[in-house]
Amino acid sequence: MTNGYLFREYIGAQFKNVRFSDVPINPNLSFNFILAFAVDYTVGARPVPTNGVFNAFWDTANLSRSDVAAIKAAHPNVSVMLGIGGDSVQDIVKAFFTPTSIDSWVANAVASLSTLITQYGLDGIDVDYEHFSVGADTFVECIGRLLTQLKAKFPNITTSIAPFERDDVQQYYQALWRKYPRVIDYVNFQFYGYGDNTNVDYYVKFYNDQQANYPGSKLLASFKTGDVTGLLSPDQGISAAKELQRQNKLPGLFIFSADSSKISPYGFKYETMAQEIIANH
Repeated sequence: MTNGYLFREYIGAQFKNVRFSDVPINPNLSFNFILAFAVDYTVGARPVPTNGVFNAFWDTANLSRSDVAAIKAAHPNVSVMLGIGGDSVQDIVKAFFTPTSIDSWVANAVASLSTLITQYGLDGIDVDYEHFSVGADTFVECIGRLLTQLKAKFPNITTSIAPFERDDVQQYYQALWRKYPRVIDYVNFQFYGYGDNTNVDYYVKFYNDQQANYPGSKLLASFKTGDVTGLLSPDQGISAAKELQRQNKLPGLFIFSADSSKISPYGFKYETMAQEIIANH
């Protein structure tokens, strides 16, 4: 029986042959894998935008439809989400949000994402666009309508957005939150974008700042594994999560990413530590 608190981990973006079964899973919480990423770009040597027709750009060889089914069967507390957007299309080009029009993008996105959700047996969508070629109003309508229609079609899916502290990113996501908060279940804020001078007090301040930016949201704490040169470390993230929990401010926590942990000298140590914090709520 889970305690209702949430742990999430991005997986598959970096092609390090990580599998769902590599990651330790605590049975006493809700656990979400987020496949990273599906992008509305063509597959090939020179990817170009497709106006909302999403293709799988995660490591499908190791994270296949049968792998999704197997991990969910083995662990009843596990759900598998689909991250859309991301920073780049497999490090070839930056992944820009580039709709031709609101109506055409939404129609294409609903159709293509519905296909992926059904094919892979997925449980939700995480919106993680980081580059934009249109204004915030267009982004708000495209994503807001997309999530509204997907929730109508798949009533049990979980939705989230993944903003970070950069003005040209925040303006898009804050505007989306203001207009469409009812179709966004979690805010996966990328706290690991803050610097390595982020002590516990600073982290709590940043958390409070983002709670004010996304009022009423279920705001998840976060950190990243792998190369964190100049950035918030996993140890800082763990310490901050403990303090947020002490202040009763921690609905959940996420890590980017399982790929980095797989090839790191410490392995999945921080996944285990983070889940212990969440499980002991």
